[in-house]
Parts: sequence; structure tokens; C-alpha cells
Amino acid sequence: MKADERLPGESRWVAGLFLLPAAIWLVAIVLYPLGYTLVRSFFHDGAVGQPTSFAGLDNYAHIFTQADSFEAFRNNVIWVVVVPALVTILGLVFAVLTERVRWASAFKIVVFTPMAISFLAAGITWSLIYVDEPSQGLGNAVLTGIRDTFNPSVSYPELHPVDDTVLSGSGSTGYTTVRDVAVGGGSPTLLPLVGLDLTAPPAGAEQAVVPPPGSGVSGTVWNDFKLGGGGTSGQIDPGEVGVPGLQVQAIRDGTVVATSTTAADGTFGFPALPTGTYRLKLPASNFAPAYAGVSWLGPTLITPAIIVAYLWIYTGFAMVLLAAGMAALPRDVLEAARIDGATEWQVFRRVTIPLLAPVLLVVFVTMVINVLKIFDIVFVLQQPAGGNARYANVLAVQLYTEYGNLQFGAASAVGILLVVLVIPAMIFQIHNFRKAQR
Repeated sequence: MKADERLPGESRWVAGLFLLPAAIWLVAIVLYPLGYTLVRSFFHDGAVGQPTSFAGLDNYAHIFTQADSFEAFRNNVIWVVVVPALVTILGLVFAVLTERVRWASAFKIVVFTPMAISFLAAGITWSLIYVDEPSQGLGNAVLTGIRDTFNPSVSYPELHPVDDTVLSGSGSTGYTTVRDVAVGGGSPTLLPLVGLDLTAPPAGAEQAVVPPPGSGVSGTVWNDFKLGGGGTSGQIDPGEVGVPGLQVQAIRDGTVVATSTTAADGTFGFPALPTGTYRLKLPASNFAPAYAGVSWLGPTLITPAIIVAYLWIYTGFAMVLLAAGMAALPRDVLEAARIDGATEWQVFRRVTIPLLAPVLLVVFVTMVINVLKIFDIVFVLQQPAGGNARYANVLAVQLYTEYGNLQFGAASAVGILLVVLVIPAMIFQIHNFRKAQR
């Protein structure tokens, strides 16, 4: 072949002809929208979203001066600072475990499976976990179960007196006897309450009884009603159960001098009280609502809760990349370190981590790019949060909100800001890829 002869594919105009469709497509779907978005970000919005007067940098200033937009920017900063590091660390931990545990393949499948689930499905799943009611949400069901195991408490928020003839007060302050009770006064003190759920009575509750008279003060707290009705108000009738586990306080001159707890049949007693008169009180702790966990999607926890859901999804991704990197490490170097007397921790910290640094950096930077433009998992979990949704706002969600409100200039400014934030990480990542190929 002569020097001036070229193959058909080596002709520049032929190469340009083949590249032209891709170039047109690139301009149509990337460069033109990006350019229009940049121009649009410098204009104010009309009533129906049309561009009006030149805004200069007002739309960009709006991001940092308007409360919702600044909240979104602040949350994005939290995501970038916290999430990539956590994903990388957890992925590394799981990658190490896959080399230490049996059934490593099954372990990888279990951890990586969330990556196969769409963000929409994952968001719905975690929204069910974060339901406030312990009977519906797994998160609070676990919390209440653990708390009740280590710190069991008895509470009857539904109980209350029929009227104020025997007891007065409220559930928030407690109920106190209207009349004084004298030590050795003879008849036990009956404290009737109503409101107990008789279809599911307290565990161990028994038929209420009147305790025998004693030298101190005694009495009964019971539910003055039975299924089917009937009986005499203020008296213990067959079928009416005692309220077990209630605290009863003996008060003299405004001071609690003794405390007793009701038995399964509702009886209580103060056998060693000094002579005198007292008021009996059922303190407010008896009627406080039972512990129901925490509000996962409340103002304080909504962003950490969404981050947990994100970690559940992406930890498997980091684990797979890091496990592949660890599999490629030279085993002779690791064995040499062990022969020289290094502990496993020293091998991991001084040999494995430095050798794995390029893969760790790739995972970290990839997560930075990903969380900068995070949208779907946040948007889905904001829906059940109601009025607390704004506390989880991120820039991509704010862009969507502004666009939905026909604030195209403000939305364009948010979009350009996202591009500006993502580009340095992308350049860094491309530089690393090229460096690795040399």
C-alpha cells in the first residue's frame, strides 16, 4: 500500500460522517438543554412561568436566602459529608467479612440484593418501616419491644374516674381522693375507675376484691364496669376486674410519704403509716401514654432515616467493588507481612488499605457524585412525612418543586448549581480512570 493511500475508514470526512448522528444527539439532549437552562437561570418568572425581566444572579441568591432552598442546600452538604464515607466504610467492612465467613457468595447476594430494587420500591418499603404506630411500623415495633423488655412499664392512658365524687384531677396531673383517709379508720378505700378495654384486659388481672380491714390504710383500684353492664356504681360487683400494677401514693401535707402498687386483684395497702390522715393519689405516670417509639420521619430524624435507607441500598454496591479489589491484591505481600509478625489489624491497616486505596477512592468519588444529585429515595420518603417533608429537602427535590410551581428561573439556577457541584467530582474521577490505564 502506498503512503498516500488510506483505508475508507481512515478518511476524516467519513469518520466525521459516522460521528455526526452522535454529535447531533449530544447537542440535542445535553448541550442545548444545558445552555438554555443556564440562560433561563438569569431571568425572572412570569405568572405562568414565562421569562420576564433580566434577574442577574437573583435566582442564585434565592437558593441561599430563601428558607426551603437553603434547607435543601444544607441537607445536600450533610449528604456529601456523611454518606460517601459511611458507604465506603460499610462496604469495606462487608468486603472483609466476605473473606472471613462461610457461604460468602450467599452473604454477597443478600447484601447486594437491595441494589436490584428500584428506589421507588425501596422508598415504599422503608416508609412502612418508619410508620409511627408500633402496631404497623417495624422500626417502632422493635424499639418498643426492646424497651419493654429491659424497662417494662404499666400505663393505663384510657382509665379515668366516672366523676369527681371519689377522685378528682386529670390524667396529666394524677387523681387524688376528695376526702382524707385515716390510718386504722376501718373500711378500705375503694377507688373506682372506668375505661379499661375489657376485650383485652391487662395480663394477670383478677376479679377485684375488698381487702380485709387492717391497722394501716388499704383499698382497691378496679374497673367499675363489666362486659354486659349491670351492677352498682361505686361497689365491687362480680365480673369487675382489679387494675394491677398501678402506683398509689399516700400524701400528707403535700408530701408523698409512702408508695404502694396494686396487686392482680387491684388491692393495695400501707400497713406501716404513722397515725394521722392522708390523701391517696394515683400519680400521672399511671395514665401516661405507653411508649410508642420515635417519629422517624419527624423534623429531627427524617434526614438520618432516609440516609439509613440509602445505605441499605448502596452498601452492597460498595462491597462488590471493594471485594473485587481485595481479590486482586497480591497475596504474597499479605503473607510476608504476617510472617514478619504483623497482627491482622496491622496487615489490614498498613498493607491492605494502602493497596486498596485506588478502589476506595473510586467508590468514594462515585458516591459523592451520586448523593449530590440524590432525588428519588428522598422524594418517596417525604410523602408520608407530611409537613415534615421540608426538613429532608435536597437540591434535586427543590428543583422539582420549583419546576412544578412554574418557577423555571429558580429551578434552572438550582440545576446549574448541581452541575457546578458535580463537574469537579466527575473530572477527578475521569482523571483517576485515565491514570489507572497508563
